[in-house]
Amino acid sequence: MRESEFLRARRPEHKQQRRAAILAAARELALRSGVRTVSLRAVAAAAGLAKSNVVRYFGTREEIYLELAAEEWQDWKQAVTERLRAADGPGDVVDALAETLEARPLLCDLLGYAAASLEHNVSLDAARAFKVALLDVGAEIGTEVARATGLTNGEGLELVGTATALAAFLYPIAHPPPVLAELYAQEPWIAAARPPFLPTLKRALTAFLAGLPTLRRRQGTD
Repeated sequence: MRESEFLRARRPEHKQQRRAAILAAARELALRSGVRTVSLRAVAAAAGLAKSNVVRYFGTREEIYLELAAEEWQDWKQAVTERLRAADGPGDVVDALAETLEARPLLCDLLGYAAASLEHNVSLDAARAFKVALLDVGAEIGTEVARATGLTNGEGLELVGTATALAAFLYPIAHPPPVLAELYAQEPWIAAARPPFLPTLKRALTAFLAGLPTLRRRQGTD
């Protein structure tokens, strides 16, 4: 849709189309070059809008990406819940969490920037919407984890939180910037020290999951 058509749009469905176009442009740019590199001006240009029109729908670049993070979070819930409902024991749970996160690089990238930058330049309403989505989805997935493992719901939520935090940390290591990619190509011994995303995530989650019942018993909360 051309910008002139956007400017004439007044009906609610047209406004929703504008929001969807902005989010789609931001998603494509982030997938292409990473969340960190995308500016509000670039999103506006990709959506075929002036920057001033974009801010009528999203006050800041960060608000765009917080909403995308919530969308990605919901998408992950659908995929991981399906895997968890078919899980038979802790190993299947770890595989489900880790493999569905690996399949969602944009989610991992967004989660890596959420607390560090995306939550720092948004309205109260945008922050609230993001946090509510995060907590609601986390609790739902945590319940499925608990059912498949024998953990408590709270422990299931802890495992989910650990999985996403580790994924956010490991993702940029697994996808280095150009200068580090060149360094690793020149110095394989340095590259060898870089932890691989999926095996590292699975190993850490396996250890964390195994330790939760022990910690519960030591705290006397069984």
